[in-house]
Amino acid sequence: MATSRRRIAVWAAIGAIVAAAIAVVVVVVLVAGAQAPHPPGPGTVIVASDLSRATDAAARGITGTPAQSAAEYLSDQPTAYWLTPEATPPGEVEERVAHLAREAREQSARVAVVVYGLPGRDCGGHSAGGLGEEAYAEWVTEIGAALRQAADVSPIVVLEPDSLALAPECGNVDERVRQLRAAVDALSGERTWIYLDAGHSRWLPVDEVAELISAVAGGGDVRGFATNVSNYNETSDEVAYAHELAARLDGLHALIDTSRNGAGSDGEWCNPPEALVGEPGGTIGDDVVDTNLWIKPPGESDGTCNGGPAAGTWWPQAAVELTRDVRPD
Repeated sequence: MATSRRRIAVWAAIGAIVAAAIAVVVVVVLVAGAQAPHPPGPGTVIVASDLSRATDAAARGITGTPAQSAAEYLSDQPTAYWLTPEATPPGEVEERVAHLAREAREQSARVAVVVYGLPGRDCGGHSAGGLGEEAYAEWVTEIGAALRQAADVSPIVVLEPDSLALAPECGNVDERVRQLRAAVDALSGERTWIYLDAGHSRWLPVDEVAELISAVAGGGDVRGFATNVSNYNETSDEVAYAHELAARLDGLHALIDTSRNGAGSDGEWCNPPEALVGEPGGTIGDDVVDTNLWIKPPGESDGTCNGGPAAGTWWPQAAVELTRDVRPD
């Protein structure tokens, strides 16, 4: 009897050890399945969402036409998703981010969003709109909570393009700094990488941009700044600008938008007719520039200029022109 009891005890101990080992393996596998909490860099792939306007246009297009081919091509390209209160208002944005996160997991990619809904957005320009102060605070709080739920896909956030670079012209620098600081606090998470607006290499003087960014980024929850968003400047110019700016901003890094800069820029920023898509995201990077991404979705209008429809509207003609050198047709 004593021997039997000893055998039972031994087997019970072995069973406990095996169960513990299995539990450790499961934990390791689960952790390995999540993306490491590292910033973007060369090789970064962001989600190509089925929520994009390119995907919608491809679904509604006429097979065999250049417009259909352009929409299909662009729908397959990893591109940041723009969160605006007009399209995704408070109360709906959490599910939208969750959808993007599910797609990212399926594609072994990362979520990249542009938060674009400040009060008085674009100083009444082509992209005018945004929320009131209180509603904006609620909206970014909801986005931040959703991004923290998506921590396993290391979200990338480009926060309010043009907001800082336009502020001196709009005369609302103090207001913008306050709003953006609060937004950074609401959006921050251990695996969330936030980049502030830095305009581009042909806009404000570097020292002025550095001062604006420093006023917002002092808390330590900002990874860096984004340049060339929705613009067309050559990548080499933006890399040089990023290095100049980073030299004045200790420890901050850069993202560069290369979605539509394949033909460079002649200074026209609003629907230039000869533009081309640029280098795919994740193809560059150094000690300052984390990498490049497609941030502005190609095929969406900059505004009612050079024959374009309202800002953010899908424009088949632009999509065809932008992809004229890369379409498979």
